[in-house]
Order: sequence, then C-alpha cells, then structure tokens
Amino acid sequence: MKELSIQAYVANVIEQAQGVVSLELHRPDNTPLPPFSPGAHIDVHLPNGLIRQYSLYNSDYDGERYKIAVLLEPQGRGGSKAVHDMIRAGDTVEISGPRNHFPLVEADHSILLAGGIGITPIYCMAQALSRKAKSFELHYCYRSASKAAFVNDIKESDLTDFSQFYFDDDQTDPVFDIESILLQSPNSSHLYVCGPKGYMDYVINAATKLGWPKDRTHFEFFSAPGHATTDEGNEFYLQLARSEKHYFVPKNKTALQVLLENGHDIPVSCEQGVCGSCATKVLAGEPEHNDVFLTDSERASNAVFTPCCSRSLSPELVLDL
Repeated sequence: MKELSIQAYVANVIEQAQGVVSLELHRPDNTPLPPFSPGAHIDVHLPNGLIRQYSLYNSDYDGERYKIAVLLEPQGRGGSKAVHDMIRAGDTVEISGPRNHFPLVEADHSILLAGGIGITPIYCMAQALSRKAKSFELHYCYRSASKAAFVNDIKESDLTDFSQFYFDDDQTDPVFDIESILLQSPNSSHLYVCGPKGYMDYVINAATKLGWPKDRTHFEFFSAPGHATTDEGNEFYLQLARSEKHYFVPKNKTALQVLLENGHDIPVSCEQGVCGSCATKVLAGEPEHNDVFLTDSERASNAVFTPCCSRSLSPELVLDL
C-alpha cells in the first residue's frame, strides 16, 4: 500500500525559542488534514532531498493544520539545518500522513516527562489529557529556559497547574528527582518520556530499578543509539529469497545502501532505525538489531530487521525480497 503523500502549505514559521522554529502546515485549499492522535509524527520531505520525522505538537482536536517544532543541530546530518535555512512561510513541502509509534493509552494517571525538544509529542499529549479532564502531570527538563520551546504557552494555559519545569540555569527551579516522582505517583500510572538519549536512559533506568512495569513505560527516541553506524560494522551476506539475488555487505555500508545500489525498491525515511519504514522480513539468519523501532519481542523473534542501521550476527541473512 503506497504511503499517503500530501502537499502542504507553510502558513507560518515562528521562532519558539533560541534555536527552535515551528512550522504550521495546511493544505493549500485549507481542507482538513488526516486526523492524528497524541504522540504522532509526520515525514517531511526537505528542500535538500532529506526526509525527516517530526512529532506533531498541536492539539489532535485541531484538524485543519499540523504543527511541528525543529531544534537546530549544527552537528547533525542536515535535516534541522534545512528546516531553519531553507523553509519559509509561503513555501510548499511534501509531507506524509501521520503515524504513531508513541500512542497515549487510557490510564488513571499519566506522567509526562520531556527533555529538550522531546517536549513536542509530550505537549500534544498534555493538551489531549487536559481537554478530556484526565489526571496527569508534566515535567519538563532542559539546560536553559531560553532554549526551551512552549514554556510560556504552557504557563499561560490550563496546563500550568499540572506542570513543573527544571532548567539548569534557574536556581529557583527544583531538582529533577525521577525516583521521587515515580514513587509518589498512583500505582496504576503510565509513564511517557521523550528527549535526548542520555535523559531517556536516566529515566528508564530509574523506572527499571524501581520495578516499574514495562507495559506502563512508553518512550520515543529521536535518533538511534550511536553504535548504529557502519564504521565498525561486521561484514555479511544478504540472500534475497524471491529474486534469488546474493549481495555482500562490507563494513562501511549498510544493508539498505547495498539493496538500493542494486535497484531494490526499499521504503526509506529516517535512515536511523527510528521510524520503521524500511523494516524487512527475515527468513533465516540472526540480525544484529541496532534500531529503536522494534519491540523486545520483535527483536527476539528475529523475524524482521531494519536494514538502514542493523546488521547481521550470522554470516548471512535471508530476506523476503
């Protein structure tokens, strides 16, 4: 099934904080966009040819527009720089329909934790919970208040009474104590966390230490761990069962690169093991999973892998291609 492609009009580009811009996207004729749920993201096709995923931060009740916010990462791979330098109000960009790998589930109480630009899906969740009068709390951590998006929006809204901020450069803010937050929450609470890997590791490790159930821990990475690179990867072979092709994957290339170079039509999006667009069925062999998309059970089954970043622990992988 071909993915939905939408031509979107950039109605506004706004500086939300130092180094953070938001884009407001509409259909050119202002007809409703496909509905989305809190935690959803869209693909954005950038002017430099890259495709990147950005979480929707506006209310899911707001059906005529999508809003995304992008942090400029000077040492990144070029996506955020393209948004900041090349996209202006009045432009048209191609986007996908919304997808959600970080859904908000029904719970007696929700603990929303955001680190840095991880506030984007968390902000959307908070708006939905507030609108439905659900019990929740929002904790927002960042190095500096000047670099934190949506602080004033949150403080000036109905969310303010349920929100706590932790900025390193503000000595009046409390210390972020994740163990206390979890211990003081109702037993049936669900935990949601999004942000830089170090922040998320800190939260998830603390929750694990306290015995927090995995089925009540929800998270979304913006990029895969640093080891998901090809610089020191092992060599292996790909056997394509349907086309009867056989390819060698060297240390300095990904399986995806090899497949694309040989003319195979593999869906490509984030190229970091985050979105799952390139996930491919494995018929034999043992993948080395370097993604953050697959669940623990999916990894254990070895039935699928992400060729953009994952490799092989066995000499050969047989793919359903």
